[in-house]
Amino acid sequence: MGSGTSRNRMPFSRSFKQRVLRAAILLAGPMSLWSASAGQARHIQPAPRAGETKDGYVGSQACANCHADIYRRFLQTSMGHSMSAVTPAFLERISSSATYVQERLNRRFDVYSEGGNLYQSESETDAGGKEVFRAVHRIDWIIGAGVNGYGAILQNGDSLFQAPLSFYTRPQKWAPSPGYEFVDLGFNRPITPGCIFCHSGRPNFVAATNGRFESEPFSELSIGCEKCHGPGEAHLRAMSGNGVASGKNSDRFNPAIVNPARLTPYLADNICMACHQTGDARVLKPGKNYRDIRPGRPLDDALSILMVPPTRESPPSADHVEHYYSMTLSKCYRASRGKLSCITCHDPHRQPSGDEAPAYFRARCLTCHTNQSCKLPLATRMQKTPANDCAECHMPKRDIEVISHSSATNHRIVATPDERYPEVTFQQTTASLPDLIHVNPAPGKENVPPPLLSLLAAYGELAENNPDYVMPYLTVLAKLEKAQPGDPMVQAALGRRDLKNGDYEAAAGHLRRALTSGQPTATTYADLADALAHLDQMHEALRMFEQSVELDPFNPVIRKMLVVRLIDAKQYTKAHEALEDYLRVFPQDDFMRQMLARAEGRSP
Repeated sequence: MGSGTSRNRMPFSRSFKQRVLRAAILLAGPMSLWSASAGQARHIQPAPRAGETKDGYVGSQACANCHADIYRRFLQTSMGHSMSAVTPAFLERISSSATYVQERLNRRFDVYSEGGNLYQSESETDAGGKEVFRAVHRIDWIIGAGVNGYGAILQNGDSLFQAPLSFYTRPQKWAPSPGYEFVDLGFNRPITPGCIFCHSGRPNFVAATNGRFESEPFSELSIGCEKCHGPGEAHLRAMSGNGVASGKNSDRFNPAIVNPARLTPYLADNICMACHQTGDARVLKPGKNYRDIRPGRPLDDALSILMVPPTRESPPSADHVEHYYSMTLSKCYRASRGKLSCITCHDPHRQPSGDEAPAYFRARCLTCHTNQSCKLPLATRMQKTPANDCAECHMPKRDIEVISHSSATNHRIVATPDERYPEVTFQQTTASLPDLIHVNPAPGKENVPPPLLSLLAAYGELAENNPDYVMPYLTVLAKLEKAQPGDPMVQAALGRRDLKNGDYEAAAGHLRRALTSGQPTATTYADLADALAHLDQMHEALRMFEQSVELDPFNPVIRKMLVVRLIDAKQYTKAHEALEDYLRVFPQDDFMRQMLARAEGRSP
């Protein structure tokens, strides 16, 4: 905004305040009742231990010195180039000039390259063709290997964000990124630890933040050797000490490295499940963060994967990143008594090309089956293109509903397309956890539910869209109030509950304890500010809001609430400045721009 508008500040009307507050409430997904605990479990991680940023990791290039052939093959896989920096060489492989117009929102998005860099912009014009705003950002990294497409990541200060447009391989065009199809998120969708953990090698996210990273965001950009084999420093040291560091491709001399092929199927699958099994809620164990997920250890030591139980009326239907669970429902898996694992069929070091894939995976099938096992005559199978392709019939690809122009292989191996789900599909809950399926319990602990704090996070996440989980959330919270009253996550959740119920005095007490007993979070500061504002302690409330914005400057809800409370306090100059700051960060927000215009008398 120009300096002229900032000098001519006019009082904000009650109507204006109500409209801003309503907008804040409508957009308050991350600030609603149930997400206080879930947000802390998913995104607010404990600070890393001293030295953990390296913690024995040496990088894939160190592995390549001895395992050159394996390393070279791995680089050709999708995992081996899961992320890349934007370079002139990359720009030669895709179209780097495109325009996408979202007519319903009156938005224009442009992709273009300049000086070896890639940029995306968003803009809007008014009815007279005058440009209302334009936001331009350089794209710093590309996420994905191009199987379905490429996402784009940008850095703004010390925070990383997803860009509005992604490149889709099938139609060879730029189109809205997943989640952007019907809403304008601008350049403000943060890259969270749970997301980037799976798409990169070693991300350096900052604890207790939403999208912030260290000065070096990645110690290793693409998924590398140590993602599946664990930290390599001890192995490298031991092999060098034995005088065998120059070409020995066996780890038999040294147990200090993880070889998934020598693990139990359960532990081997846990490595894959960390990224290839989503479930309906993925919740970290108390005190754990994504750096605690280590190959060779049970995944459930750090991360529990939970699912809403399917019913016969609503059987499992998702294929996208539900690979392990789908496999467990297949007759092949059940007949093997758990011996069939991900690496039975997949070699992480080698990814066959499209032409090679049918024969490659058919060979895996024929380790248990024969050509005569298939009821379709061989002559008929050979006439198909590609010929005799087991996966085409028994593991067909389906479109991914949540990602445009994309498909995934259905990992539930079926004899016929209409094969019914086995009865076990609808009998996977336990007496101790009757309303969720624990997908990854450690062996022998199938009847032991996750800790109450993990369940609180799971129920909170699920309750956002499923009211059936509101009561379990409140029940678990009541248990935690008695069992673990000193836990900051419990106090934050109790504060959110009381805030929702209008008991502002109790809410403020819980929220103060949450801030003093644990690492401060933006949402807890914002909740305390809201409670204090209702208690007419406006001076302190504003200070809490400012703390919240400082911790999470790209949260639109918190910034809107700050504007509203500044108006309540009759601090109109500061409210005007806060609204201008808001629009500098979120220029795509037409509603707030109209409110500013009305406040300045520039709009009826």
